[in-house]
Amino acid sequence: MEFIDTHAHLYTDEFLNDRDEVLQRAKDEGIKKIILPAIDSKSHQAMIDFSAEHPELLFPLMGLHPTSVKEDYKKELEVVENYLSEGSLFHGIGEIGIDLYWDKTHFNEQVDAFKTQVDWAKGMRWPIVIHTRDSFTQVFKVLEPMLDGNLTGIFHCFGGTLEEAQLIQKIGFLMGIGGVLTFKNSSLPAIMEQVDINHLVLETDSPYLAPTPYRGKRNESSYLKLVAEKLAAVQQTSVSHVAKVTTKNALRVFNW
Repeated sequence: MEFIDTHAHLYTDEFLNDRDEVLQRAKDEGIKKIILPAIDSKSHQAMIDFSAEHPELLFPLMGLHPTSVKEDYKKELEVVENYLSEGSLFHGIGEIGIDLYWDKTHFNEQVDAFKTQVDWAKGMRWPIVIHTRDSFTQVFKVLEPMLDGNLTGIFHCFGGTLEEAQLIQKIGFLMGIGGVLTFKNSSLPAIMEQVDINHLVLETDSPYLAPTPYRGKRNESSYLKLVAEKLAAVQQTSVSHVAKVTTKNALRVFNW
């Protein structure tokens, strides 16, 4: 079985001392590609350097994470735009979006940064990876008028309602499913019973949101198989089928 982890921040300091071991464990579990979404200028170079060391496995995106949108966000966007001019390095724009969980202070700036980066993605015909923590309604309000057939992508770390899942399917985007699916009191399994697997990809969001039985510990890409096993149980299918379809979906959205 082959898997693609469509969302992992393996270049962050949490992996500073054992990155090679983390990658080997991922390979041992059948992980063939790992997508590395960007955060901000403090970590872009680390992401790029790490990807360059493992070009057969690691595939970076470029973008400004909504929690990094502050007063100086336009300077951060300039950095992103400069990197995007070196387009061959990257495979999409992300992670971008709106986060209203941690801080609502810069909501207007987050909206502007999101719109700007979506426009860039449309112009380049690149997929986007969207962050929607406590902000699905606001993100969809921005995104929907910008849809014109030249935009696709992933709603990262989907944990919303069935109605939200249906909206995502309607516009032709995918949902990133991770460790939350395995949590004891999660409502996500009941929703995933009703969602077509052709609209799903797998992710870890490492180092965050480790699946059961590692919840609360550092997450890593090798744990992706635990998510696949849970999704297979929820949808009453085989793990090999989950691997095959979600891998196909990921390859399609990233134009591979």
